[in-house]
Amino acid sequence: MKILDIYILRKFLVTYFFTVLLLIAVLIVIDLAEKVEDFNHPELTAWRILSEYYLNFIPYYTFMLSPLMIFIAAVFVTSKLATHAEIVAMLSAGINLRRILRPYFIGACVIALIVFFLINWVVPRSNRIRNNFENNYVRSKYYFNERNVHIKIAPTLYVYLERYDNITHVGHRFTMEKIDGTNLLAKLEGSRIIWDKDKKKWTLPEYKVRQFQKNGNEKITYGSQLDTLINIRPEDFESKHRLYEQLTLPELNAHIALSRLRGADDIEIYLVEKYERFAYPFSILILTMMGVIMSSRKTRGGTGFQIAMGFVLAFTFILLLMISRSFARKGGIPPELSAWIPNAIFCVVGYYLYLRVPK
Repeated sequence: MKILDIYILRKFLVTYFFTVLLLIAVLIVIDLAEKVEDFNHPELTAWRILSEYYLNFIPYYTFMLSPLMIFIAAVFVTSKLATHAEIVAMLSAGINLRRILRPYFIGACVIALIVFFLINWVVPRSNRIRNNFENNYVRSKYYFNERNVHIKIAPTLYVYLERYDNITHVGHRFTMEKIDGTNLLAKLEGSRIIWDKDKKKWTLPEYKVRQFQKNGNEKITYGSQLDTLINIRPEDFESKHRLYEQLTLPELNAHIALSRLRGADDIEIYLVEKYERFAYPFSILILTMMGVIMSSRKTRGGTGFQIAMGFVLAFTFILLLMISRSFARKGGIPPELSAWIPNAIFCVVGYYLYLRVPK
């Protein structure tokens, strides 16, 4: 790297991290003002609020704000260089625009890698801790109130519960059926099924097994205290509020595979989340290049006008992301396509701006 690269890269990264930290500080103050009454619990100390909530608040908003903030940082730094005639001096010295873009691209790659690591491993774990904190002290307690629950737990196994109490971890009117095609092979029934925390198993205090034989006969067995390892957990009946944000990439893949096996109808939410996690780092690269291109020319409006235009384009990107995400979750467009639509549109816009800018 040459002196020019270090000079631009340092300005770019410092501006980005300073902007992110400043905005996160503002968001923390606003959030604290909204939740100060919710934090009024005898068992909550200032350290617990800081360590369990706000330290896990920071990674989430760091990755959320990164495309917006990196765009603003690129616009701010480049417009300053243009205002001070430094861009003109570089072009006059024979340095073309693509060469000027190199340090920005290096900085954007560094930030994109950090964001990719955050969004797939760090942020989900911090969201889990923050969500548990909010469930205990901010939100109303969650009660599972669905009735007549049907779950496919294996290719030939189906579970039914008339109702489930997520406080006592007791299911009522339990049945598990083994079905091959259209043939019912066996059926396990119990008036109650209880989760044993120590054994990490489900227990049926009383049960009945019905086995249907090929000759049309039926064998019935009664018993008590049956432990069973069925492929469901108490977590399946807990609140699914923004669960997709609490799963690391391997956990998200496993959840998608399990949802497909069970025939779940909310799988699009998790697919959109998965593909967006891969598209997000690329949006950082695209927005950085766009920010540099659109602010590399000195304008009459000055730096303030270019920064304002930067905010407009950045919020347009976020709006496109939200619209495409909404359509994908409702099944309007494929999830893998929705994640890349904003990137594709802004790639075209960026290329158009690149063709028009002096090089």
